[in-house]
Amino acid sequence: MTTNILSDLLSHIRQFVDEEVIPLEKLLISRPWAEISPLFDQKRQAVKDAGLWGLALPVEYGGQGLTLAEFGRVSEELGRTPGGHYVFGCQAPDMGNMELLIHAGTEAQQTQYLLPLARGEIRSCFSMTEPEHAGSNPTWMSTTAVRDGDEYVINGHKWFTTAADGASFAIVMAVTNPEAESRHQRASQIIVPLDTPGFHIERNISVMGDAHGGWNSHAEVWYENARAPVDNLIGEEGKGFALAQMRLGPGRIHHCMRWIGICERAFDILCSRAAQREVAPGRLLGVQGMVQAWIAESRAEINAARLMVLDTARKIDTEGAYAARDEISLIKFYVAGVLMRVLDRTLQTLGGLGMSDDTPIAFWYRHERASRIYDGPDEVHKMSVARRILQRYQ
Repeated sequence: MTTNILSDLLSHIRQFVDEEVIPLEKLLISRPWAEISPLFDQKRQAVKDAGLWGLALPVEYGGQGLTLAEFGRVSEELGRTPGGHYVFGCQAPDMGNMELLIHAGTEAQQTQYLLPLARGEIRSCFSMTEPEHAGSNPTWMSTTAVRDGDEYVINGHKWFTTAADGASFAIVMAVTNPEAESRHQRASQIIVPLDTPGFHIERNISVMGDAHGGWNSHAEVWYENARAPVDNLIGEEGKGFALAQMRLGPGRIHHCMRWIGICERAFDILCSRAAQREVAPGRLLGVQGMVQAWIAESRAEINAARLMVLDTARKIDTEGAYAARDEISLIKFYVAGVLMRVLDRTLQTLGGLGMSDDTPIAFWYRHERASRIYDGPDEVHKMSVARRILQRYQ
């Protein structure tokens, strides 16, 4: 895509987000999902009518075939409001599940699950993390899938199964090959329709006081002798970890660019407040040296983060995710840190207003603190990339 075409596309998306999605923010933050979902369905249809649906998907699956770097720019625009990615049909975990099924799904799996997902007719969830085990070690899990004829019998306990509330199917990570010599070859990924007997949603987990439903939920679920056809296995047995890593590489680009979109929106709120709020008669908040430092530091960090992420996306586009392992780890912890610092500076600048839900800052402060935890905690990424760098010196 030429620079001019991409620029026009981004301008069109920004206008739609400003006019159609941002006005729904307060409803999304404060009202039950079941009550407001029809409004968001209308906006999703408007996106389709405008020819803006499926931006990150290949053309053969109904998308527009943007590269990862190009979609990164789109993700930044959508990230400026909490409902942006959902309205455009590229929210987590659906986007990652679609990429997984495109890469490793069978023709039958793509017909039954991928195409309806790509059209926005259904939603999905991803079921990997377990409350009994550290999520930072995705090779350590107790959920099992035992072969019984032409079915897998799945038993286990998962939580933070994002978007299970209202989803049509889950992709579950379960141990199928417990005797495999390598711990990286013991688990597989299996499609489980949510109406399968034995699949049970225990609850939507409250996240710092918010227990949202629908696509923005995080469920605790049980698999109790839940049966899935062997044909629902994605890829090969024992390849679940490798598939998860493949899925997470591009996913971290999506997340990081979304975080940069949040940063840009927060930065705009910070600067507007500093330029308009009086702290004493005739004295604006923005004349304070501390606030000026926050503005300068935030601008520098956001700019640096964007360049890092887009450079990583281009490397994945040209050389593959494995070649960009170091860069993926670096952006994951660096951009998450920038996000939290910018949100904290903005909230501090807003004062009491920042603690309220009159702006999206408090919502993001609650929900995006997890950015330093999910898809690999900061500490794991720092240790992993440091070990790889040191190996090259040895």
